Amino acid sequence: MVEFTLPKNSRVTEGKAWPSPPKKAADKPKGTREYRVYRWNPDDGNNPRIDSYTIDLDDCGPMVLDALIWIKNKIDPTLTFRRSCREGVCGSCAMNIDGVNTLACTKDMADIKGEVKIYPLPHMAVVKDLVPDLTNFYAQHASIKPWLQTATVAPEKEWKQSHEDRVKLDGLYECILCACCSTSCPSYWWNPERYLGPAVLLQSYRWIIDSRDEATGERLDNLEDPFRLYRCHQIMNCSKACPKGLNPAKAIAELKQLMLERQV
Repeated sequence: MVEFTLPKNSRVTEGKAWPSPPKKAADKPKGTREYRVYRWNPDDGNNPRIDSYTIDLDDCGPMVLDALIWIKNKIDPTLTFRRSCREGVCGSCAMNIDGVNTLACTKDMADIKGEVKIYPLPHMAVVKDLVPDLTNFYAQHASIKPWLQTATVAPEKEWKQSHEDRVKLDGLYECILCACCSTSCPSYWWNPERYLGPAVLLQSYRWIIDSRDEATGERLDNLEDPFRLYRCHQIMNCSKACPKGLNPAKAIAELKQLMLERQV
């Protein structure tokens, strides 16, 4: 039988139940909502814990991010999480909510039954509380050189592109690099140092099929590796997890087809 040993201080324990807000049934018709939030501070040497908070729905916005901000402002200022645009554009507030990787700013707490459970993105080192370490993720993105590469002399104004070629980028350029898809992928869990993951591969495909780019061969050469591309087994977790409704699995399949075609 295989035995697994958890790293020291990794077992999650029951944390603190923070005091509930005052109840005034007459002027608070919406009531309250319980949140259970993952907490871990690298500086205190303690195990991770799950803290419980009670949200006053009459004093809080409808989204999960609204509740986290309410907790930080009203109850516990030490709670740590990332957030920025609050419009589902920047990807900063990606986390695991109710068992699904998504954006806290676009997740309506009304869509969640029972208590709201919040964890950082899975299978990534945690910096603190709900903040994952994205250093490797961003380094992988940089490795594909995600910018226009050309050998032709640049035009005076701009690189022109037909409407048909521009349409090919739809469903790709909208990626906000939130890492929801990559952290939902078992292949990325087990090989994060070598497998690029769904988000980065989708970005790679976006530049490879851009009609203005002239580095297609070099980009495909960069993916010619047993791990960087081919660890994908089309499990489809990535496409299901994407909060923008994109399809990384399809982009990866197209990449594999391009790799095959140039070998024939």
